[in-house]
Amino acid sequence: MRLDKYLKVSRLIKRRTVANEVCDGGRIVVNGKQAKASYDVKIGDVIEIPFGQRLLRVEVLSVQEHATKDDAAGMYRELQ
Repeated sequence: MRLDKYLKVSRLIKRRTVANEVCDGGRIVVNGKQAKASYDVKIGDVIEIPFGQRLLRVEVLSVQEHATKDDAAGMYRELQ
């Protein structure tokens, strides 16, 4: 699944267009490297997302095409 779609489905970012802009702006890091929106997300990937002064690091636990609000939180695990 594309990175921008994963961010939207997992509800880390609310809109896919915003996720696409953030990815293409070079702000998203996957496994220590900058990633474009077209990056293919796999289980075990570590995604770093800056939110203002806070850096959110998550590990991908599952990749699903569609997820309910409750399922979305189970798609990743927040890291320290």
